[in-house]
Amino acid sequence: MEDYFEMMEKSIPRTGVRTRFAPSPTGYMHIGNLRTALYAYLIARRSGGTFILRIEDTDQARFVGDAEDVIRKTLAECGLNYDEGPDVGGPAGPYVQSQRKDIYRRYADLLIEKGSAYRCFCTQEELSARKAGSLQGYDGHCSRLSAEEIGEKLDRGVPHVVRQRIPKTGSTTFHDAVFGEITTPNADLDDNVLLKSDGMPTYNFANVVDDHLMGITHVVRGTEYLSSTPKYNLLYSAFGWSVPEYIHCPPVMRDAQHKLSKRAGDPTFDDLISAGYLVPAVLNYVALLGWSPGGEQEIFSLKQMEEIFDISGISRSPAIFDINKLTWFNSEYIRAMTPEEFSRAAGPYIAGAVKNPALDVKKIAALVQGRCQVLSDIPGRVDFFGELGEYSPELYVNKKMKTDRAIALEALKWSRDALLELRDWSEESIKDTLLSLAASRGVKNGVVMWPVRVAVSGKEATPGGATELCDILGREESLRRIDRGIELLGGK
Repeated sequence: MEDYFEMMEKSIPRTGVRTRFAPSPTGYMHIGNLRTALYAYLIARRSGGTFILRIEDTDQARFVGDAEDVIRKTLAECGLNYDEGPDVGGPAGPYVQSQRKDIYRRYADLLIEKGSAYRCFCTQEELSARKAGSLQGYDGHCSRLSAEEIGEKLDRGVPHVVRQRIPKTGSTTFHDAVFGEITTPNADLDDNVLLKSDGMPTYNFANVVDDHLMGITHVVRGTEYLSSTPKYNLLYSAFGWSVPEYIHCPPVMRDAQHKLSKRAGDPTFDDLISAGYLVPAVLNYVALLGWSPGGEQEIFSLKQMEEIFDISGISRSPAIFDINKLTWFNSEYIRAMTPEEFSRAAGPYIAGAVKNPALDVKKIAALVQGRCQVLSDIPGRVDFFGELGEYSPELYVNKKMKTDRAIALEALKWSRDALLELRDWSEESIKDTLLSLAASRGVKNGVVMWPVRVAVSGKEATPGGATELCDILGREESLRRIDRGIELLGGK
């Protein structure tokens, strides 16, 4: 066994900062999970270190079949490229815990030899009875079995787990980069299970062994693990291993009382992207949920965050997820996109709403880029390009333009006749024609433009004015819609 451990120890990477994102494949990527991955990634990149993906699938009862694919896909979409992991490999990879059962068993046996762990043969009924009479949970009954009693049970094949032997006196102290020094009396700690009866390790054991064997220097995780950290440190001490630096992050909350929860309808990463939020905007906002870079700047690219991220900026206070703030971030990112970038992002939303491949998606995108906060705003703003719905003739009444239905009817007739003569159908020529028409009739531009815009869109508010809409719709469709407007107003 010594040769085995010597071999494992020699394989441990010993240089630079090494962080890991170690999710359980039990669901989809929640905002808190994404933030943990992001912080671990940024700590590694800021120092030129290594970022690892480890799939902690030891809880097979909660395993979700496609969750691992979602994890990898999300990291890829966000640009959080890991250096070692299930599909990258590495000195000790691939890192999927269910494939490393033999490693954990050997280290559990070593702990038993050292007297820091013991075999527990208690049935569920016995455990319930013993926990009921103990303030600390399990009362450690099997830790007091003699070697003969243990041997006899093993000979009979009695199922057992392996438990950590927690000292009953003294205390355990550790330092956290966010919360400082924390001390816990050992008497408050339970002899938790390290290895289950089926040979599968618990999270409490596997993550300690793997963090050591993978040379993890900085452990980023949620504050829910603060109470378990003393147990982890006692394992490190039992093995004679050095302890990594801990960075425990407060939770992301829906409000002051409730954590984000998919069950309560709070969005996952995929939900946000499906709702039309941009990946860089989500990543930027998530980074600021509990971390302050200092100064007034709020908009940061991933590359900028890699350069400035500092652990000292992580707050001790829970962060409140504000969808309105995220929406503001998203609108800022949309406005900062080049026309080509926005057209690519908006294209599927426009095509799905318009369903007319003959229309120019780039021109439509140019109209809505400055008028939407999330990409899902687009369909409701551009659907009229595909099909003109029913609308009320009262839309033509505009007090600001000083138009009523009669004036609008006359203006539409003028516009139809003028546009019928137009051969060069472009936004510029349409605009020149309608402005000249208004001048020749001695009316304000809006008296002509407003009825045309209503006629071709059927809406009170549109992305773009009458001439831009007519240009995109084309000559035949624009004139057809103007004729329909004339009929709706009682004309011929």
